[in-house]
Amino acid sequence: MSEGREQDQPDERESATRPVTAAARRERRGSARPAGRKDAAAPAKKSADADSDTEAGKGRATRSRTDQEKRPNIFARLVRYIREVVSELRKVIWPTRKQMITYTGVVLVFVAFMVALVFGLDSAFAWGMFQVFG
Repeated sequence: MSEGREQDQPDERESATRPVTAAARRERRGSARPAGRKDAAAPAKKSADADSDTEAGKGRATRSRTDQEKRPNIFARLVRYIREVVSELRKVIWPTRKQMITYTGVVLVFVAFMVALVFGLDSAFAWGMFQVFG
């Protein structure tokens, strides 16, 4: 009886645990997006109209520079930039507290090692110069 329970538990744990790899987390996050969002609906629309756009545009000349739209003012561009920064930051997979402590420790140990190495080499070269040139 206990063996049957132990065999059932790993399957339950597997589905309940967080994804281990970054790719799995991105895939899970992508599948959890609501269907009404712009970025979720855009690829479906693009693929349906892709063939008609390429055929219609073959015989046309390239637009001249005077036909281009006017650039939005500085405030509209600033708002758009901030909005894009926020959307990119939402895509970031932030480290957990435990990972941050580990990474910080690794960096501090590495920096301490490099400081000791440079100090040792500097002292050795200074001693050597003093021996050679008096």
